[in-house]
Amino acid sequence: MTAAPLLKRAALYGALLALAIAVIGGAIGFAVDGVPGLLGALVGAAMTAVFLGLTALTILAAVSVSKGELFSPLFFGIVMGGWLLKLVIFLVLVILLGGQDFLNPYVLFITIVVAVLGSLAADVLAFVRARIPYVSDIDLPGEPRSGR
Repeated sequence: MTAAPLLKRAALYGALLALAIAVIGGAIGFAVDGVPGLLGALVGAAMTAVFLGLTALTILAAVSVSKGELFSPLFFGIVMGGWLLKLVIFLVLVILLGGQDFLNPYVLFITIVVAVLGSLAADVLAFVRARIPYVSDIDLPGEPRSGR
């Protein structure tokens, strides 16, 4: 069993979410504050895409390096290291972009909040639609016998 299809689907939903946030948030941001509002929404959408991509990449890398042993300290180290890296990048971006005049900080904040809620919904949707078996030695009706 592998989590790659689930993570690929979550990454696809995340990319679609980032695109939707860029288009819809950009239009709303432009209507609210012109170019600074548009840039606030686009920066928020870019942050969404980068952070969702980093999540999928770190988990795929951790599964690959730990050879599927999900309780391996190496797996947890890579995943937690990825989360720590994302936290540091986020804090640096917030500090650097906080006082800039070229973007609207309120539009950026609202875009990030919508992105967080949307990414949770995208992950749940990917998980619910995934057809990953959680029982290994069974035969489903209509499938050929496994030869046990």
